[in-house]
Amino acid sequence: MRASDLLDQTKLATPDAAVEPLLLRRWSPRAFSDQAVSEDDLRTLFTAATWAASSYNEQPWRFVVGRRGDETYERIFGCLTEANRGWAGSAPVLFASFAKRTFTHNDQPNAVAPHDTGAASANLAIQATALGLYVHGMAGYDAPALRAALEVPEGFDPVACWALGYRGDPAALPEHFAQMERAPRQRKAIAEVVFARWGQPAW
Repeated sequence: MRASDLLDQTKLATPDAAVEPLLLRRWSPRAFSDQAVSEDDLRTLFTAATWAASSYNEQPWRFVVGRRGDETYERIFGCLTEANRGWAGSAPVLFASFAKRTFTHNDQPNAVAPHDTGAASANLAIQATALGLYVHGMAGYDAPALRAALEVPEGFDPVACWALGYRGDPAALPEHFAQMERAPRQRKAIAEVVFARWGQPAW
């Protein structure tokens, strides 16, 4: 069995119930190949993001996208933590997500804007899986620096930074990251997170 096939098998999720197979295949690698992502695929990914559900159909998400070699990519990369810079530079695309703090129709605070931006990002991640692509979200970045580097206007908050591309060889990573890359995926049991009453499993 090829190493890539073995990794696919290792990373395939084992859920508590039958779910959409795309969800089982989605995971967040750190090793990316240098293969470019086409403009058509990028357009498809971000179109998928725009069709996420949102409160009052506000669509509070905004994305700033950089391709390796351009200024936006370098600005996003420069705002990542040292640990994330240790692997994210292998991805051909880096992007950042932002959430609009207020509703457009009444200028009142939108408390669920980060949630809705996350929903859009999840749509993107599933669409990426369908295209044979992978994304890895990062909380490790300097938010004020990212805001300044990307000239984000007042009223929008950074949510996450993301690496995007085709999967690469884990052997190219530092050893501690390579070990994480090869480890099976794990999730809490459904009984730990879904309740009929707080602390009482729904099933």
